[in-house]
Order: sequence, then C-alpha cells, then structure tokens
Amino acid sequence: MKKLIWPGSTQLAPVPAVLVGTGGNGFKNNLITIAWAGIVCSDPAMISIAVRPERYSYAALVQTREFTVNVPLASQAAIVDWCGVVSGRDHDKFAEKHLTAAGGSVINAPLVMECPLNLECKVKEIIKLGSHDLFLGEIVAVQVSEDFIAESGRLDLERCGGVLAYAHGHYFNLGECIGHFGFSVRKKSGPLVRK
Repeated sequence: MKKLIWPGSTQLAPVPAVLVGTGGNGFKNNLITIAWAGIVCSDPAMISIAVRPERYSYAALVQTREFTVNVPLASQAAIVDWCGVVSGRDHDKFAEKHLTAAGGSVINAPLVMECPLNLECKVKEIIKLGSHDLFLGEIVAVQVSEDFIAESGRLDLERCGGVLAYAHGHYFNLGECIGHFGFSVRKKSGPLVRK
C-alpha cells in the first residue's frame, strides 16, 4: 500500500461512543458524550475518559470524583449524538430524552437504565494533557441488563442489534463477531464465532 504522511492527529478509530453520567453530591444529573474512553488496566479494573475543562460535566467530575460509563446500543445513536451536541447548562438531558437516571450501587453519579451496560467509576487521577484532561477511574461496579446475558452466562451485547462505535465524525453499528481472542492459535480450524 502506498502511504500518505499526515501530521500527528486523532485518527485512531473506531472508538466507543459512550454516555458518561455525572452528578450527585449536590450536582445536577447530566450526561456527556465521550468517544475518547478506554480500558487501561485489568487489576484493578480501570478506564480512562478525556474531557475538555470547559465542558459542563467537568466540575462535577473533579469535585465528586465519580462517574458512570453507559454503553449505548447502536439504535440509541441519535440520543448519544444529541447529548454530545447540547450542554447540560441549558438542558436536562435525562428528561428531554426520556432516559431513566438511577443511582449506582456504589457511587452517586447517575447511570442510564436504558443502556445495556453501565460501569460505576471512582476517579483515581486527573492528568492535564492540553485540550483535554484525562480522568483515570477505577471501575468499582458493573451493571448489566439481563437481556444481554447469553445462555452460557456471559455478556453478549450483540443480542439486541449491536453497540455504537464512532470513527472520524460518523457513528457505526459494530458488525458481526468474526472470532474470539486466541482463535488464530486454536487447534481446531477456523475462528469460534458466538452463536
């Protein structure tokens, strides 16, 4: 392949498009759409989110040191987009999009009941990077909709049409499963695809 060389930029894609819940402890419940989120450690389980200091949710993140990461379905793309375009300063995002806010099992920040997967997080560190600050959060609890548990007992987010991803300004429905971790070295031929 012939390559073009571009300046360093945020070209990594796809990335998850998630709704981050903030609030509690005197702050209004709010949602911020984040596409720069990712798991950074397995023991303890930790996640990072990158947030601009001028965003409405920033003060709640810094002062409460709690947030939720709510993984939406692809069918919820319009809600996720809207929550990223309007500000919580001017809108009650839960009420206007008919979303159900629920307190976490361990933290006070709100989770979105309509999302199939919710991670309850406590901020462990804030790193100033430039345009964004990086919030490192320990995942202290996970809530999963029973509708997304396969007969085997494992999480299966494909059961209701797939989850949302974001790439270069566009939303995508993650496609079909084409293999599992380690399928390339399995003794039997071919990938083991979920049924």
